[in-house]
Amino acid sequence: MRIVTYKLNNSAADYRMGFMRGDKVVDLGKATEYMQAQLKQPERTFICPADPVSFYQGGLLNFELAKKVEQFYQAKHLNEYSFSRHDVKLGPPVTRPEKIICIGTNYRDHVKEMKSEVPQHPVLFAKFINALIGPDDEIVKSKKTTKLDYEVELVIVMGAQATDVAETDALNYIAGYTIGNDISARDLQKRTPQWLQGKSLDRSTPIGPWLVTADELVDPGHLKLTSKVNGYERQSGNTNQLIFNIPYLISFISSLMTLEPGDIILTGTPDGVGFAQNPPTFLQVGDEVELEIEGIGLLKNKIIE
Repeated sequence: MRIVTYKLNNSAADYRMGFMRGDKVVDLGKATEYMQAQLKQPERTFICPADPVSFYQGGLLNFELAKKVEQFYQAKHLNEYSFSRHDVKLGPPVTRPEKIICIGTNYRDHVKEMKSEVPQHPVLFAKFINALIGPDDEIVKSKKTTKLDYEVELVIVMGAQATDVAETDALNYIAGYTIGNDISARDLQKRTPQWLQGKSLDRSTPIGPWLVTADELVDPGHLKLTSKVNGYERQSGNTNQLIFNIPYLISFISSLMTLEPGDIILTGTPDGVGFAQNPPTFLQVGDEVELEIEGIGLLKNKIIE
């Protein structure tokens, strides 16, 4: 199932939850009400929130309910409360995560190109929601940086509260996966030992285009991921090259802090970043960055001033 947040083009309204049916977006809240009416179920037999924050707070239960609605629409070939992809703006699949946790230097070839050492433990840093944008937004190039870089990353979206989770059980806590671009201002990142200032610029980190539920991406440890800038391939890797794989990351992070439904984890990027090109090649206003991950889809964003 492909879960989205959306609003109609040029609408000032908040984002609502939806799901993709072919190339159309179906409003999840309205579709739930319609299904209940068609099945003549008592009012509010179950609720699938239209508000993204409420939806994710409900965790995996809401994903199960959403799947029932999608299956109902599929079986009945319904188009009620659906909109053409061209008539909507997609937002980040998770609009207001409590935590945005990022993993640095998690592919060996990327460690090598950055002239770093292979870490003994996952390298954690944070982003904040000021940085988060969706698949239909532009990446803002701050005037504070001249060395803006791209990083294609598989993003984990948590579906259940997780504390001290065992590796063997870790995948059961995941709601799904999406694509993230860990845009990095290398000049700001490198001027201090802490990376935060180069990683959390306003409107710099797109995720999307949707969340693919975990039941449809059963082997996240073997996914091809690529990045292109203006049509030219820059990165090509596979999640089987991760130094710390997804179950280990969930177990490790949850031993330090409780993960909540809707928290997102950017798992690291393969080699081929602009900083490591010879000569270094950084993003400029007008560039288009295209990220693709097998089994998820395509995330494309333009750079603006």
